[in-house]
Amino acid sequence: MSQNVLITGGTSGIGLSLAQSFVELGASVVVCGRSQAALDRFAQAHPQALAVRADVTNAADRAALLQAVADRFGRLDVLVNNAGTFEERDYAAGKNPNATLDDEVALNLTAPIHLTGEVLEGWPSPDAIVFITSGFALVSPTRAPTHGAVKAGLHGFADGLRRQLAPKGTHVLEVLPPSTDTPMNAEATGKKLTPAQVAAVTMKALRRRRNMAFPGQTKAMPAMLRIAPGTLRRVVAEL
Repeated sequence: MSQNVLITGGTSGIGLSLAQSFVELGASVVVCGRSQAALDRFAQAHPQALAVRADVTNAADRAALLQAVADRFGRLDVLVNNAGTFEERDYAAGKNPNATLDDEVALNLTAPIHLTGEVLEGWPSPDAIVFITSGFALVSPTRAPTHGAVKAGLHGFADGLRRQLAPKGTHVLEVLPPSTDTPMNAEATGKKLTPAQVAAVTMKALRRRRNMAFPGQTKAMPAMLRIAPGTLRRVVAEL
């Protein structure tokens, strides 16, 4: 049976690569985003898919999005919480660092929690729920401490949710990519994975029903946290 898949932020970066991967497998794909131009490009490239304009931080938009899924496909099998942002904040600079903080927390943390709960109200036993967090969920970046905080919060939510949904057979996967070559990281320097590389690791982890997936450089993080946490934090401090 073909899966019905919803991917937030699915018109660019990791979300787009995941959408393309699912389409290639024959899944029925729904993506959402805030840019109508990007949604139009996606719909033109994938006419069999559904592209919905929605701000996932807005309750009414989330409700309309899930209604569109129900109207088009009847059910949802896989939810991919991918939409997010990266904000640098310097609390040592003597300026107000909290501009746009509420927006950052809403998009990166509370929106995926809200959407997950709303999906489970409509479809209590989906096949899988995926959270795209970050290696920074385990070690917070010096230049963006609130990013580390919200990703750590989502990491904790995924961990507890996994145990709650295990009796239902729902696979909860957390993906912790390193810096990836997406529009969000366009100005970042240093080594970056491609969105396609992150998508490939994610799809493999879904097939193998892993709890967590560590693409690229983040693969070493769990071991380093156990045996050399100071070294890992010094490395992250330079990012």
